[in-house]
Amino acid sequence: MTVPTAFPPPPGARAYPLRTARGEFAVVDSPVADGVVPRGVALLLPGFTGSKEDFHLLHEPLAARGYRTVAVDGRGQNESDGPALDEAPYAQEELARDILAQAAALGAPVHLAGHSLGGQIARAAVLLDHSPFASFTLVASGPAQISVAQRQRVRLLHDALALMTMPEVWEAILAMGPPEEVGGPARGFGEPASLRQRWVNHKPAQLLATGGQLLVEPDRVAELAAVPLPFHVLSGARDDTWPVPVLDDMAMDLGAHRTVVTGAEHSPNLDQPLPTAHALADFWDKARPDGDRGLPGGSRRRRG
Repeated sequence: MTVPTAFPPPPGARAYPLRTARGEFAVVDSPVADGVVPRGVALLLPGFTGSKEDFHLLHEPLAARGYRTVAVDGRGQNESDGPALDEAPYAQEELARDILAQAAALGAPVHLAGHSLGGQIARAAVLLDHSPFASFTLVASGPAQISVAQRQRVRLLHDALALMTMPEVWEAILAMGPPEEVGGPARGFGEPASLRQRWVNHKPAQLLATGGQLLVEPDRVAELAAVPLPFHVLSGARDDTWPVPVLDDMAMDLGAHRTVVTGAEHSPNLDQPLPTAHALADFWDKARPDGDRGLPGGSRRRRG
């Protein structure tokens, strides 16, 4: 049943709290389009300061391709509850276990796709237990810590969060020019008022903890490469958070399918949603949930 929300879901989708063994999480759940043969279920995870609404423009084209898509607010993000001041529940492993619980609630196997920070938390979940997943797509999500320029801007945001209220920090974000992860009033799923409301809804402890993770995330690509799943690295043609050549190298090391979306930057799901949706569906169509990690349409690639 759809529940009241300040962020209405796109046509045909419903918003509700997904009940899991680790609590409830706000989701937007879009079913397969009428008359289309179901091909699978996908769990979509947003990035730092993002939310389930960042995937609004993907639901319809993916439904037309036969995929039920479930976009989720993680613990402490937007409409999902979490502690406001205690950072311990936002440790990466805790958030990763939330993802495993979400996948279990949807029924395995699901195609997992994480944007930016969401990709790194999803990677931690896959490394804990890959069995609930049919495939794993990293969307504009790199191998380790974010770029030097973005680290500087996230540190500024961290300092502001320690001293100001959430509404005060939002005004500072608009004044100073936000980190690429944060977006600004011209980016995101809605008008400036909606973006501000989403920001205010986030729990400060979640932002402090996950922002800190982006500053120090180690390179775990070798660990991930040992996992028997089909991998996909999707990004825009330009990215200031993880430069595109870094993402290219990661894809090679993973033996992953690689998609570069023309005309998109750090958020291809927002910048170019239709080609992004088609690239996801093309990969999922060929990703086999039987443990075969072969690249869709060809042999695996590895860097020598």
